[in-house]
Amino acid sequence: MQYHVDGELLDRENATVSVDDRGFRYGDAAFETCRAYGGEVFAWDRHLRRLRRTCETLGMPGAVPDDLAVRVADTLDANGLADAYVRVSVSRGVQPGKLTPQERVDPTVVVYVDSLPRGGADGEPVWDGPAVVQSVTTRRVPDAALPADAKTHNYLSGILARLELRRAANEDYRPDEALMRDVDGHVAEGATSNLFFVDDGVLKTPAEGSLLPGITREIVVELAESEGFPVETGRYAVDDVREADEAFLTNTTWELRPVESVDGIDVGGGPMTSLLGRLYDERVEERCY
Repeated sequence: MQYHVDGELLDRENATVSVDDRGFRYGDAAFETCRAYGGEVFAWDRHLRRLRRTCETLGMPGAVPDDLAVRVADTLDANGLADAYVRVSVSRGVQPGKLTPQERVDPTVVVYVDSLPRGGADGEPVWDGPAVVQSVTTRRVPDAALPADAKTHNYLSGILARLELRRAANEDYRPDEALMRDVDGHVAEGATSNLFFVDDGVLKTPAEGSLLPGITREIVVELAESEGFPVETGRYAVDDVREADEAFLTNTTWELRPVESVDGIDVGGGPMTSLLGRLYDERVEERCY
């Protein structure tokens, strides 16, 4: 494999960053996870906007290079990949080991790729089956502490949530996604996913402010509204999800993944989940293949 580091394609063993890089030292970095279908990065414009917005939030506007799309394409080509996972990271770069960043920014920019199966109408999901979801005690960091709409390298809360799943697992029960709440106890999101559920024909998703508004989440809302489905954002309890008619998770890699159960209570997918999944596949097929 070859990865793109600071404008240069490097073999995997040489694709490294400095121990003085602030992304390593402090998590002082922005990133985006994208998905390429047929050599085309899906919703690239949306991912690029969010990456730039995160960099602005971190006080390093202009850190995203103008040729980033070219670097991504070159990395896919160098590895012979058309259908792939693509991660782009932009850190503040190498600076002295002081918490206060320097005003001058020389960012470290990394493009990492890995193979994925074909997507779209003739594709196959990357997940093995519907998600087994477990609510956890680890809370989502409030927006007042860390801006919820900034996609940064600081993922400690998600890691702690996933560690809770490990402790909850046994021979007969293996949850594979955490359901996190905000500090007030309302459902927020998964450790690496956004949540949707259906109640009496209404598609519901937690309101922004305590969650990272995902790109796939945004597209799913657009697809639902284009079909005339009522869509509601609000504050919900875990019991609302446990008692839902159907539920699913979204992220760039999973796309739409049905929820099998929440805290051992069966939920499952359903007609709206299936239709929205098909519409998402059709959009990918139309835009990328």
